[in-house]
Amino acid sequence: MSALDRKLARDLLRLRGQVVTIAAVIACGIAIFVSSLATFASLQQNQAAYYRAARFADVFVSLKRAPDALLERLRALPGIGQIEPRIVRDITIDLPGQALPLAGRLISLPADAAAPRLDRLYLRRGRLPAPRAAGEVLVNEAFAAANHLRPGDQLAAILNGKLQAMRIVGVALSPEYVFATRAGDAIPDDKRFGVLWMDHDAAAAAFDMTGAFNDLVVSLAPGARAAEVMRGLDRLLTPYGGLVAYARRDQPSNRFLSDEIAQQRTMATTIPVVFLAVSAFLLHVVLGRLVASQREQIASLKAIGYATVPIAWHYLKLAGAVILAGALPGIALGLGLGWLLTRSYTSFFRFPLLAFHVQLWAPPLAVGVALLAGMTGVLSAVRAVVRLAPAEAMRPPAPQQYRAGWLDRALGRRLLSARWRITLRGITGRKLRAVLTVLGVALAVPVIMVSRFWNDALDYMMDVQFAAMDRGDVTVTFTGPVAASAGREIARLPGVLLTEGFRAVPVRLVVAHRSYRTAILGLPADAALRRPLDRHLRPIALPAAGVLLSQRLAERLHVRPGALIRLELLEGERPQRSVTVAGLADDMIGLNAYMRLDALNRLMREGDTISAVDLRTDGRPADALYRALKGMPKVESVTVKALALQLFRATTVFLVLVMAGIFTLFSTVIAIGVVYNNARIALQERGWELATLRVLGFTRAEVAGVLLAEIALEIVAGIPLGLWLGVWLVRGMVVLNETEMFSIPAIIETRSYVLAAAIVFVAGLASALLVRRRIDGLDLIGVLKTRE
Repeated sequence: MSALDRKLARDLLRLRGQVVTIAAVIACGIAIFVSSLATFASLQQNQAAYYRAARFADVFVSLKRAPDALLERLRALPGIGQIEPRIVRDITIDLPGQALPLAGRLISLPADAAAPRLDRLYLRRGRLPAPRAAGEVLVNEAFAAANHLRPGDQLAAILNGKLQAMRIVGVALSPEYVFATRAGDAIPDDKRFGVLWMDHDAAAAAFDMTGAFNDLVVSLAPGARAAEVMRGLDRLLTPYGGLVAYARRDQPSNRFLSDEIAQQRTMATTIPVVFLAVSAFLLHVVLGRLVASQREQIASLKAIGYATVPIAWHYLKLAGAVILAGALPGIALGLGLGWLLTRSYTSFFRFPLLAFHVQLWAPPLAVGVALLAGMTGVLSAVRAVVRLAPAEAMRPPAPQQYRAGWLDRALGRRLLSARWRITLRGITGRKLRAVLTVLGVALAVPVIMVSRFWNDALDYMMDVQFAAMDRGDVTVTFTGPVAASAGREIARLPGVLLTEGFRAVPVRLVVAHRSYRTAILGLPADAALRRPLDRHLRPIALPAAGVLLSQRLAERLHVRPGALIRLELLEGERPQRSVTVAGLADDMIGLNAYMRLDALNRLMREGDTISAVDLRTDGRPADALYRALKGMPKVESVTVKALALQLFRATTVFLVLVMAGIFTLFSTVIAIGVVYNNARIALQERGWELATLRVLGFTRAEVAGVLLAEIALEIVAGIPLGLWLGVWLVRGMVVLNETEMFSIPAIIETRSYVLAAAIVFVAGLASALLVRRRIDGLDLIGVLKTRE
């Protein structure tokens, strides 16, 4: 082993505290970068692989009823690849032991259920229903898991107004229901919404649909355009009550999954990059200052004959050892964390196999960025020293020319003790070092704020959506439009304090060449349980005429208040009418449209009808209420907001909080690494000055106070700057993370500001205590033995 290599080993041992903290900063930055990219790649590649294997359809369309004879004309349309007719009906499920009626969707299987052409099922357990077996069904895995169902269990469902007993023969997955939710539901509820599959002939007999279909899934021929195929389908199916055909991108499950993948892409290219950039910057500064503090050693090596290249290579190896000490655990931690995050999606998105994929370029890129940052810091410091003559470099740097600054003059000698004047002049005398230290502290704050932001934003969204906007406790959905008197009947049930009926009608909104398919909510003029809000969370009075759009829907359609918009209603007689955009609502979940209930009913040319009713209850056990609702034949489903929110918090919110907790932990490590290394290097740089003060009669506490006060001032200056940077970073992330389903507010609670500042402050306090011990142990004679 050469002399330089022995020196390298001694340096690593002597600087082990700094080596460990620098390596921890690198490990955290690389781990976040690798795990986020791996999670994104895993979701994206699993989605693509599953859609490919299941032959997920490209176009979807529902209708009232069409004869099978129409299929030949449909198959002849230009651009059609394959077409699969089905029977699809929303049903009410009755599970033994469940007080609430559950919502369901029944889908017919093709004659050859083992080999459907499109949207192939993946049989997780059990078998397929036997041909023409009316009592046999498959259930989707999410519903089965939430309700502890398995093959052989019994359930009942209301089919075409008749209660029919069924036996579960298998549990299946479908590419249409990777994320299973009812249309119009803001949050998923696997326990209270299930998908059933039944033999086609049995379903046709149950719904009087023999020789007919009411739903189509279509694949495109190579080179075909979805828009042209959808126009052809709409033209042929309109006489049969066809709703507007829509492409895969608008299919509810795919849209939610694609939005989540888009958010993961944004997360993978923002937060990890910020972590890695902060780690790289700190690495550059810390290693540069660490090498610069060994100025006399470098000069001694030059004086005894070592050339510049071996010296530079020695310090590059020092940097490389430190970086690799963090990079290797960082890669391993990133891969493990990425695998855990990917696995955590298994209860959220239902894939046959959620395989873990790693982008092979991610770990080398992260290590390369760390090496580049560290090496440039080392080389710039070595270059500055070797340019000096050995005799000059072996002397300590010339003392700073301290003079009274503007702060001295402003505060005066009477307000500043000698120790504080030394502290202030130490900062102003090394402006660049002070600026870099303040910036290093400031950069540790935003990463903590970003990790806390997701929790704050979700809490705010839940409060606004389910406390300020949807203020009811229970929502009862009917099988179709019913007379408003049904709401008054429900108001007489036990435990009900207030009822409020509303109407939801599917609609296509058209402005020039732009269109969007959603539902119009018809609300009472004096709505109290469900109401649109403006950006200041004030209720918006529904206009007597016209439509109210959510802000993001208006942006998508490029309309403003006062503009005309065409409503193509997709229910009943399917009227069409142009109305005025009367105003904008600030919805956070979904793209919604609102009208007065009486205006919507006039538009539908119907009487006083509703399709659902919101209830406010007395908060007592509601078993009697649920039993009464379950016995009403027109009730399709009952949603209890408290239960839905509980399930949402146990899945979506839990996943977000786990990720936020990991980010908070890693950002805390970075903050500690920043402050501790700045304090240690400051001690190395100022050891001669501090020892001189001890010789002059200053006590240990007074000497420590000089350096620690300087560190404290830099932390105090860095925290507000970091909080300001954190606000702008969060705002940028909100813009990048906005999806069609969710508009995430840029909300940072006071507790998050306090936590971010407290973590950095406590990291500074802990570092100060460690540095204080080293100041107390200064070797006065050794430090002052300096060649003049």
